[in-house]
Amino acid sequence: MQVVLLAIVTFIFAIDQFSLTELLYRPIIACPIIGAILGDVKTGLIVGGTYELMMVGNMPVGGAQPPNAVLGGIVAMIFAVKSQLPIDQALGLAVVFSLFGQYVVTLIFTINSGLMAQADKAADDCNPKAIDKVNILAASLLGVLFAVLAVVAYVGGSAAGDALQAFSTNFSWVMGGLGAAGGMMRYVGFAVLLKIMLADDMWGIYLAGFAAAALFGNVSATAGATLILVAFIGVAIAIYDYNANVKIKGLTGGNGGASDGI
Repeated sequence: MQVVLLAIVTFIFAIDQFSLTELLYRPIIACPIIGAILGDVKTGLIVGGTYELMMVGNMPVGGAQPPNAVLGGIVAMIFAVKSQLPIDQALGLAVVFSLFGQYVVTLIFTINSGLMAQADKAADDCNPKAIDKVNILAASLLGVLFAVLAVVAYVGGSAAGDALQAFSTNFSWVMGGLGAAGGMMRYVGFAVLLKIMLADDMWGIYLAGFAAAALFGNVSATAGATLILVAFIGVAIAIYDYNANVKIKGLTGGNGGASDGI
């Protein structure tokens, strides 16, 4: 039953990367779902939140694909739950598979490029049903391949559990390095996002967030809700900034002023 459910949700996640909601496949949502299938939702929440920080700054640019969040998240969950590896070590190993998933997506896109001629011909013939068939075939090919890879990862991860535990014991320095890499990657991922988004006028708010987290985290009454409280402050600042900019644009008639470059 776990294999069947894992294949089904992976099929959906694979398609969701580029169609559907483009939200379900994100690790923070997908990993808890996989955790529920594997019988460990708590680990799913931890892996999902951590892996989301690793992947949050990765996005496709043109034809270039980032490390694949779907395959990496699935493998991280399998290693963490079925192979009983520490989460940082599981995430370190998962990065390798996320890079493999990157090449899988590129391969699928290369194959699908040949189908576009069929879609162009159907458009010339004013045949929307044929265009639908091309889209369904392309999406199904991506979903089926990812589902097969997920099943292979599940079977391999379950079978390799004892071997990985023995390897972790006999070569602790290797697994320690993977754990350190996995622990570091969450900060690297968020740094990539900041490199893209952080403007000069945002540094004050960014540093204020650290200060707020330090204050809330060191007070016993608020320590358990530190992230939520900081998030509320961030939302309040965002709403205020949005309303202020709307009023400014209203006063200027929506013309003039400096462009934000977006």
